Amino acid sequence: MQRPVHFEIHVADAERAVAFYRSVFGWTINKWDGPWEYWLVGTGTGPGIDGALVGRRGPAPAADAPVSAYVVTMDVAACDDAVTAITQHGGSIALPKMAIPGVGWLAYGKDTEGNIFGVMQNDTTAK
Repeated sequence: MQRPVHFEIHVADAERAVAFYRSVFGWTINKWDGPWEYWLVGTGTGPGIDGALVGRRGPAPAADAPVSAYVVTMDVAACDDAVTAITQHGGSIALPKMAIPGVGWLAYGKDTEGNIFGVMQNDTTAK
């Protein structure tokens, strides 16, 4: 079976994005010692994937543009706390918290670079 093993988040301002993701999710982010600017992202231990921040090549997505890339969703302990952290650290909410019946609570945020991502709290009683 094929599965995701890495992700890249395209950014215009790496330092700003690093601060956002460290603050909101506690990720470990370190600049790669390679031939171009690339920031390696460690999301934690256990099941999941790691990724990177990479410089955006072209304009940022328009504020009202449809999703034109993969949306990576993070497992969070509390959707409400994640939504609060997103807005407190310069992000915004693209899709307010909603129930996914029998699965959990989902919200979409926008990071400081305009990228959309999901946060999901597992809760089989959600309706």
